[in-house]
Amino acid sequence: MRLLSPGDIRDLAAQYGVHPSKSRGQNFVVDAGTVRRIVNLAERVLDLAPGQRRALEVGPGFGSLTLGLLAAGWHVAAVEIDPILAGALPAIAHARVPDAQDGALDVIVDDVLKVRQLPDPPPMALIANLPYNVSVPAILHALATWPSLRGALVMVQAEVAERLVAGPGGRDYGVPSAKLAWYAAARQVGRVGRAAFWPVPRVDSALVALTRRPPPPATAQRQAVFHLIDAAFSQRRKMLRSALANWAGGSERAGSILAEAGIDPTWRAERLSISDFARLAECKGE
Repeated sequence: MRLLSPGDIRDLAAQYGVHPSKSRGQNFVVDAGTVRRIVNLAERVLDLAPGQRRALEVGPGFGSLTLGLLAAGWHVAAVEIDPILAGALPAIAHARVPDAQDGALDVIVDDVLKVRQLPDPPPMALIANLPYNVSVPAILHALATWPSLRGALVMVQAEVAERLVAGPGGRDYGVPSAKLAWYAAARQVGRVGRAAFWPVPRVDSALVALTRRPPPPATAQRQAVFHLIDAAFSQRRKMLRSALANWAGGSERAGSILAEAGIDPTWRAERLSISDFARLAECKGE
């Protein structure tokens, strides 16, 4: 198995006429050490048996991470929006990981946010260097769409990582933190410098591990809870009684629902856990 070097990536880009797109958040991993680190971490933090190593990868590019996963015995369903990159990936994988099991790589040419079905068997883990522009939506969509996912190991902007792992009351706690908490527990498991990518981004990256867990015990549906989260954080500087007035049908009604849920109406959104949001939506009858 030969992982891709910076020179390999540039040669492949020239061969296929690929110019990294800012609009698609294309920053290709060019550091083989980072790839090995992610693959090794995936085996440790995701706790999957060899027969369960089925990964969903989003935005594989030229396959820097794909090659490492295939070489470690993973089955990879790679979703790539760029048709040129998607067309190149199978040949690159075959040339560099010739011993990979037949059928170990499926390439889906599409926007991951539009994908609803993947080839069987279903993925057990999301493992990806996520494009910066869709990282949070991609994570939430994957967890909502494929209940088979038991966890994830994703590389995202360091600032995004701080938001994903933040707990209630923290400065970085917000909509991404609360919605992700519906599906999974999150923790940061490493940092990655900008020199590991081409083109070199203006920000550092971080690795976030997710572990699937049951949603909070409440009768409210996820869509209703997420609508509430959006409403609460749209005016996060206001007290909840005022911030949720439109959601509840008036500030007096909001105060009553908050009281029923056992939540102080003078609190602000960042004080509430996902269980609090679920209980609040339940008290409204959603």
